[in-house]
Amino acid sequence: MSAVVFLLVCFLSCSVSEEQTVKSGDDVTLQCQSPKDEAIRLLQWIRPDLKTDGYVFFFRDGQPIESFQHLSFCGRVQLKDPQMKNGDVSVTLKNANTKDTGTYECRVSVNNNKSELKNTINLKVEDSGQTSGNIQTKGNVGLKIEPSVAVVVLLVAAAVENSII
Repeated sequence: MSAVVFLLVCFLSCSVSEEQTVKSGDDVTLQCQSPKDEAIRLLQWIRPDLKTDGYVFFFRDGQPIESFQHLSFCGRVQLKDPQMKNGDVSVTLKNANTKDTGTYECRVSVNNNKSELKNTINLKVEDSGQTSGNIQTKGNVGLKIEPSVAVVVLLVAAAVENSII
């Protein structure tokens, strides 16, 4: 029973974390999935390690807003699917360079709900001296659980186990 509770809470609150490695000059797709049948009110792709203002990509009220983008990403980031069919809010970063190495976070707000972290990608751009056009994805995909969610999961699991005994 506690496994069911964990999966339910995780389904509602967990985000996916992955690592990608590409060569300098390649285009890379940063994957993110939103609920399929929900109206996307706000989409934010951020680089928390930049320590400066600006977004990698910012979308609100049905359109991207480039004036909110960090200068280094202007003209290089676009939605993979402009219609965001089936909740696909992935973006493509064109002509990646070593300065693009870092952590990317996808945050989505649907309807009038608070923005939620949906995906974290650790991107590594290797200097190749030439462009290859190939994208390599390292296999480290996992779940990231916020500490408050982990505490709730543990408390619920303990309560369920104690009520069964």
